[in-house]
Amino acid sequence: MPYADADGVAIHYEVDGDGATGETVVLLADAGYGAWQWSWQYPALAGPFEVVIPDLRGAGDSDAPDRTGAYGVAAMADDLDAVLADCGTRTAHLVGAGLGGMVALQYAREYSRADSLALLGTSAGGPRAAPIRPELRERLAPDPGDPDAVRRSLDPVAGEELLASDDLVERIVTWRRAEDADREAARARLDAMADFDASDWLYEVTQPALVLHGASDGVVPPEDGRLLAEGLPKGEFREFPGERLFFVERSKAVNDALVGFLEAQRAD
Repeated sequence: MPYADADGVAIHYEVDGDGATGETVVLLADAGYGAWQWSWQYPALAGPFEVVIPDLRGAGDSDAPDRTGAYGVAAMADDLDAVLADCGTRTAHLVGAGLGGMVALQYAREYSRADSLALLGTSAGGPRAAPIRPELRERLAPDPGDPDAVRRSLDPVAGEELLASDDLVERIVTWRRAEDADREAARARLDAMADFDASDWLYEVTQPALVLHGASDGVVPPEDGRLLAEGLPKGEFREFPGERLFFVERSKAVNDALVGFLEAQRAD
């Protein structure tokens, strides 16, 4: 398994896909989640593109440092650059959900490898962004050793259709218990989301950006996604039916939008 050394923190990543276009897409997961989150997007992207999926620090097989401040968005952007350097990627399209979208924004500002951004359920943070309620924060950071708590943590992020499928819920619970961050690392990632504020520098992120959001997202409201798209010089906003995991519930429509956007950047 490949690992990148990010200032002493080992970041695990996987590289796959045919890469028929000769271009790379990086998938960055939301706060607390492991790489399983991209199971619905990976098949659509791995044909035309090379796909890189890092485990953000604290999740999967990456190191989980316990020092104060180790889970800031800037540190995770540095991790991403270490991964891309390690696998020899010159430039890449970044697809990030929630916290992963914030990492993509930070990376696009600080580094030169980002070709475009697709941001799912992401906020620019800052004073205009809606904070995550304390009781919701606790539900979003379950103990992976408690399957019932992991199952309950899906209630605020998944719609009725997903929750009605017992088989799918059980598969997600199994994946989460194996790949998600532990409770302390998940809390630290949620803190990173709360501390993130790109509102004063979004104008510096000039890459084409597609902002996708679930219309019923109860964690990051869609209005935050609209504000993000409006603040980006080349931002476009698209809303889909669904909750926070709208890209699971509406995977075909979301994948069509992602592939269309990425192919348009290749054509340009």
